[in-house]
Amino acid sequence: MSRSAMTARAASVRGDAMGWAYDWLAANWVECVGYLGTAFTIATYAMKTMIPLRIAGIASSIAFISYGLLTGSFPVVLTEAILLPLNTLRLYQMLQLVRNVENAATGDLSLDWLKDYSHRRNIASGTIVFRKGDVAEELFFTLSGRFRLVEIGLDIGPGQVLGELGLVAQGNRRTQTLECLEDAEILAITYREAKELYYQNPQFGFYFLDLISGRLLANAERAEARAAAAEARALAAEARALAAEAGSSGRPLSETSTA
Repeated sequence: MSRSAMTARAASVRGDAMGWAYDWLAANWVECVGYLGTAFTIATYAMKTMIPLRIAGIASSIAFISYGLLTGSFPVVLTEAILLPLNTLRLYQMLQLVRNVENAATGDLSLDWLKDYSHRRNIASGTIVFRKGDVAEELFFTLSGRFRLVEIGLDIGPGQVLGELGLVAQGNRRTQTLECLEDAEILAITYREAKELYYQNPQFGFYFLDLISGRLLANAERAEARAAAAEARALAAEARALAAEAGSSGRPLSETSTA
């Protein structure tokens, strides 16, 4: 058989196969819709993350609803008609959660949803809000006034969260003493309510984690600065003592320091 004849025969076979496939699809296209739904269902079980899973579930429901309507299988239609809005709702909620997490990772804390969990409190100037070592039960958001963390001499103005470290400290004890320097207004939130917010609102959760990590790092930096300052003072005192000793003995300072 010549090459041209073989080529023509192969083309004829391919044409016959494509014709058969087209005829089969034309005769069984309804079954193909059902197979498509089966494929999406299998894909749903194969997904490792929730958003692709919900998308595959929605596609599966649409395919099976179409199949059920075309074949008159109304139990299939009923089942998928229930699953379709459920998967759509869960997908919407998941996308909203992702959006909230992204906003929380880059944005600031909003007070709109804090109001339902907190209560306002007026603090008079000179009041000790809490002392170091006290049992901590609340954290605060400053609306006005000025406060001071006594042990480290740090002044706090409006728009700041206070008392958050007591939530994670051992025994829920206060780590600083807080004094009110000017008449102030604050929002108080119990730790129980803060925990509810942490689990329910990703924006607050991210803000809270960022706040605590920032405070811990700032405290560590202040501790290092105090240690460096104390070491510098000790060295200066030693130098003065050596200088005084050298002056009283009449020897050069270098001889005193190496003696």
